[in-house]
Amino acid sequence: MHYEILVEDQSGKRVLEEVVPKILPVNCTFSIFHYKGIGHIPKGLQPRLDPSKRVLLNQLPRILAGYGKKFASYPDNYRACVVVICDLDNRNFKDFLAELSQILFQCNPRPMGRFCLCIEEGEAWLLGHREAVEAAYPDAKQFVLDTYVPDSICGTWEVLADAVYQGGSTALLAKGKPEVGRMKSIWAVDIAPLLDVEENKSPSFQYFARSLQELKNEG
Repeated sequence: MHYEILVEDQSGKRVLEEVVPKILPVNCTFSIFHYKGIGHIPKGLQPRLDPSKRVLLNQLPRILAGYGKKFASYPDNYRACVVVICDLDNRNFKDFLAELSQILFQCNPRPMGRFCLCIEEGEAWLLGHREAVEAAYPDAKQFVLDTYVPDSICGTWEVLADAVYQGGSTALLAKGKPEVGRMKSIWAVDIAPLLDVEENKSPSFQYFARSLQELKNEG
């Protein structure tokens, strides 16, 4: 089985580069593509932005339709699927998943695919394995980590910043969004190699891990 994995930003890609090989058997292959933000599902499911803008949801109808045609041309003994990973942020889970599924179902031919939502943000997959955070950042504030409930809607990246960044999320935000993005990538690089798939307490991470296995069985 070959997996095409799409994620909304660079920090997400860096996490996936570490964890996907821990989940998939050696006879599977994968490619990971990151975008420059999540964007919005276009009205009428018709992408209107320049594809070079590389905003994930705005281009998703075109991307999935392209995968449907591409996968249909593969020989029967070469199976492929696409996995789309998005942050839930403040969206309604069921409504957002239904919107994403509608894009997939309109494809003809339809690619084998799965949507995996990080609850609430990608940093939930890092915080899901507390021991990895503590190993990467021995001075992490324990009282902050103590308050975190896996996959809770709480301002997830801010919790991680409050635990490991000097001055916490307030100090980081004061430096601007580019610096927030840079630190998210640094946290991914530092923590992701230490993540243990089975020990990760994030339900959305565990759903992602199961999805990769289930897609292999379906294929």
